[in-house]
Formats: sequence, C-alpha cells, structure tokens
Amino acid sequence: MTAFSLEPAQLAWCAELRALAAERLRPLAEKGEPGRVNRPLVAELGRLGLIERLFAAGALDLCLMRESLAQACTEAETALALQGLGAHPVHAHGTGAQRDRWLPAVTDGTAVAAFALSEPGAGSDAAALALTAHPDGPARWRLSGEKCWISNAPEADFYTVFARTTAGAGARGVTAFLLPADRPGLTGHGLDMLSPHPIGALDLDGVPVTAGDVLGEVDRGFRVAMGTLNLFRPSVGAFAVGMAQAALDATLDHTARRDAFGGKLRDLQAVSHQVAEMALRTEAARLMVYAAATAYDEGAPDVPGRSAMAKLLATETAQYVVDTAVQLHGARALRRGHLLEHLYREVRAPRVYEGASEIQRGIIAKELYARQEAR
Repeated sequence: MTAFSLEPAQLAWCAELRALAAERLRPLAEKGEPGRVNRPLVAELGRLGLIERLFAAGALDLCLMRESLAQACTEAETALALQGLGAHPVHAHGTGAQRDRWLPAVTDGTAVAAFALSEPGAGSDAAALALTAHPDGPARWRLSGEKCWISNAPEADFYTVFARTTAGAGARGVTAFLLPADRPGLTGHGLDMLSPHPIGALDLDGVPVTAGDVLGEVDRGFRVAMGTLNLFRPSVGAFAVGMAQAALDATLDHTARRDAFGGKLRDLQAVSHQVAEMALRTEAARLMVYAAATAYDEGAPDVPGRSAMAKLLATETAQYVVDTAVQLHGARALRRGHLLEHLYREVRAPRVYEGASEIQRGIIAKELYARQEAR
C-alpha cells in the first residue's frame, strides 16, 4: 500500500463539508429534540446529496465525510452514518425490487433506515442472536424476540433485522431481513442514553416475513452484517478523529487566549506538552483510519484487521483527547451547552458500538495468528 496523503481536491471537499455542517446542518441539529430522529436534518442531508454519495463513494470518501461533518456537527455526522449503516445491506444485498422501493427514499432523506443487530443478550457476541424466525409455511417466517440499542429505533421507516433461522448453528444460522416499520407485531420504545442520539429497543411478536424480505441468502445473514461492519468500522474511527480534532482546535484557541500565572496557558510546558500529545495521537489515528479505508477500497486481504485497528486506535484516542481538553479548559467545559461537554457525552459510545474495543483487540489477534499460521 502506498503512503497516504490527501489530494488538493479532497482537502477542498473536506473544507466544504465543514462549512456546510456549520452553516446549514448545525442550525437544524440545534432545533432537534434529544433522543428523537431529526427528520428535517436527514432531509437536508438528502438535499445536499450527501446520503446519495454514501452509496456511490468508497470507504475513504465515507471516512472523509464523517470526519469533516463531526468537526462541526456531530448530530449531522451521526444522522448521515445511520442512514448508511441501515441501508447499506439493502444497497449491497437487496433485490432489484427492494432497492427500488427503499433506496431512493433513503437517499433523498424521506425514509429513515436502521441496522438492527444487537439484542439484550447479544451485543458484542453477534453470533449469539436469540431473535428467532419461526417457519410459517414455504419461504415464510414469523419473527419473535427483542432488539436493543438500535439507532433510529423506534422511529425508523424500515429496519435491517438479523434473526436466527437455524437453531444451534451459530453465525451460520442467521438471516438478514428487510423489515418495514408498519409490519404487524412490531413495536418499540426509545431509550434515554448519555448521548442525544435516537436509540431504542424493538419488540417483535410474530412479525410476518417472506422470502421477498430476505437480504442476501437464508442462513447467510452474518456475512451481510460483517460486510457492513467492515466497511463502517474505519469510518467510526473517522467520526472519532473528527471529534478529537474539534476538541484539539478548541484547546489550541483556549490555551492561546487564557491568561494564567503571568502569561498564557500555552506558555506552561505542562500544558504545551499535553497539547502536543493530543495532536500527535489525533494525527496517528487519522492516518490509520485513512490506511484502513484505502485497504478496503483496494480489496486488500487484511481489511478486517486493519478496520479493527483503525476503530480501536481512533476511538480510544478521541476519548483521551476530549478528556484532556476538558482538563485544560477547567470547569467551564463541564457546563451544559459547552462544546466539550457535548463531545464528552458523544465520545464514549464509539468505544462500545459496532464492536467494543475488547472485540477489536480480539479481531486483531485472530488476524495476526491466522497470518502466522499461513506462512
């Protein structure tokens, strides 16, 4: 893989995205209700062509979009990412009829998508799914069980739902279904979480599905899930890098202006060295994210390991950078409404969702030992 650097056109596009996020998306985000889907914000992402670009762009473009938006408006970044996460299985594995029915509405921001994988007893261990697809005639099933920690639930217009179609088969017995929200037997409720994003739980009580709702192949839904996560994991890292950069920029500004001990905060070596460490870690995480995304776009064989490394390093880095920024700002950063108070609540979840940090370490080790055994 070649050494990485962005082209001038890419840098200009990132600057344009940051400006759009600050000028057009942040005002809509500020009008949204915490914990609810912000449909005007999603619609604006559609009008700007950003959702459509999710499905036309590669992994690197996805990372650049998420990083750039996150620097100026985390709500816009997350709304965009959730449209992609929920609808990517339809884009990649759906039938012509499924794609024609849902993707135009997703891309123009009039239909909200959701990715329903996690369950109360199956979060990081995705192969342990308990939601069951009970046979209900030829090529027909009824879904019964629960989903939990589902972004955009219960307000999404459709869900990519993963259910067990073969008992005792682990990852080999899971099927992905495209489930419209108006199916009988599907209910849900919102969850009050640390971050302000729409997250909820779903209850499925004999929800009917047919072969026409299957995404990909029966009993091969785990491939759908893992293929989606391998694409999006580096971009979760990009989201984290964007937050880290926002915290670093705020800290540079604050320490350059703040008077303390007869000078500026930046004149204190203890402070300047911390700022340098924040910048160092942020740039290292950014480069690893870009490298993982480039590997995905090039079809490299080591994508799972690289994706895991990128998500792990970037999310852990963002946690460190935001926490250090809060420390250097002092009590003002803890006031409700301060940028860093917002980032402090936002930055914790990415170390858990789409595979916790511990899971990423397990993936990395598995890939390393597999490579050793293949020599």
